[in-house]
Amino acid sequence: MCQNEVGLDLRQGRPPVDQISRIGIDTSKHIFQLHGVNAAESPVLRKKLRRKEMVSFFEKLAPTVVAIEACGSSHHTARLLQSLGHTVKLIAPQLVKPYVKRGKNDAADAEALCEAMSRPTMRFVPVKTAEQQAALMLVGVRDRLIRNRTQLANAIRGYAAEFGLTSAKGMARLVPLLDRIEADETLPALARELFAIQAKEFAKLQAQIEEVDAKLTAWHRADECSRRLVKVPGVGPIVSVF
Repeated sequence: MCQNEVGLDLRQGRPPVDQISRIGIDTSKHIFQLHGVNAAESPVLRKKLRRKEMVSFFEKLAPTVVAIEACGSSHHTARLLQSLGHTVKLIAPQLVKPYVKRGKNDAADAEALCEAMSRPTMRFVPVKTAEQQAALMLVGVRDRLIRNRTQLANAIRGYAAEFGLTSAKGMARLVPLLDRIEADETLPALARELFAIQAKEFAKLQAQIEEVDAKLTAWHRADECSRRLVKVPGVGPIVSVF
């Protein structure tokens, strides 16, 4: 591979690609900006690559150290690069920001990542396994379902209050309220139909939450680290996922 392939000119006396000591990558959905330096801290790589091109590029590159800003998709990219023999360092965005030397853009961010990972006191984010990300997804789905249930419950209470039907606070009080609404024949037919639709939606959300909770409990029982963490006061299965 010649130096021209990485965006720098051999006539400038740059070292070959196999002398790259570390690379910073600014990632996005489609375009990846790379910035690499050699052991003398001289830039030897400035290049934009599409997602498919990036895999091919790193397959041909000698094993090196790569820095990526920690985000949702960065763990997948890190696992992919690790499978190709590279060492990957994930850095939290707030720790990269001080190293951006000029106006924020992809090239500046990639250079900042390359610089940040060289700092001896830099803290790195551990690369998550696919199984760990699945567990986090489980918690995220549960959180969204609970938010949807709370929003629906508040809507039902609000509509019911307009017809003089109220109940005490708490999710456990909602089902008795829905039973009272169903039994109240003084309500307009349209209102009764709409309450029935919301009651079905609430029951479906409740069933989905119970299903996710069961999966979370099963994951917790199967994960040794999670079982150890819940022994800490105040830590439960959900917190142990993080």
